[in-house]
Amino acid sequence: NVASLFCSGSRSSKTFKPKKNIPEGSHQYELLKHAEATLGSGNLRMAVMLPEGEDLNEWVAVNTVDFFNQINMLYGTITDFCTEESCPVMSAGPKYEYHWADGTNIKKPIKCSAPKYIDYLMTWVQDQLDDETLFPSKIGNGVPFPKNFMSVAKTILKRLFRVYAHIYHQHFDPVIQLQEEAHLNTSFKHFIFFVQEFNLIDRRELAPLQELIEKLTSKDR
Repeated sequence: NVASLFCSGSRSSKTFKPKKNIPEGSHQYELLKHAEATLGSGNLRMAVMLPEGEDLNEWVAVNTVDFFNQINMLYGTITDFCTEESCPVMSAGPKYEYHWADGTNIKKPIKCSAPKYIDYLMTWVQDQLDDETLFPSKIGNGVPFPKNFMSVAKTILKRLFRVYAHIYHQHFDPVIQLQEEAHLNTSFKHFIFFVQEFNLIDRRELAPLQELIEKLTSKDR
């Protein structure tokens, strides 16, 4: 059952960062429940589509929070394997290396280990998700999304993709040992269908996992 994989607690509840909760009773919470219900049907193409009459920004916001939580949990299970020694650089295979810059605190990209990079990345994402001016939790009260919301969301998703890419390229053995492979694949497939549906990540950015993306999505064309 796909849906059960997405509920925290069905796997190790160890997260890398604190989980980001969507307030119960809010419209966004209803959207999240809708997303979980459609995921349960197993049809991921349908599950990512914008529900009729809903706001695209809000749909992207809810799903971005959900992907943060999923990746947070997946990476949380393999942190013991991702160390300064095992991963002195943040990479996704031999051809792709990432250097960290957030544009505010660190303007010039720095080379750092994968655990450090992912810590920077997830902390940065968390800060964006916690920013009420960017991710307003009370949309119904006339608080609009800012004009730059979609570009921020795209940057968040582009960066979250890098964590998937690092896990697949550098830590797939422990994923198999922990019997997390199906969970990782389902989560990543959901993520890819979502970013493809709304054209949220540039194809070039997806290159490190291009073969896997083709394999996972070809069955559902």
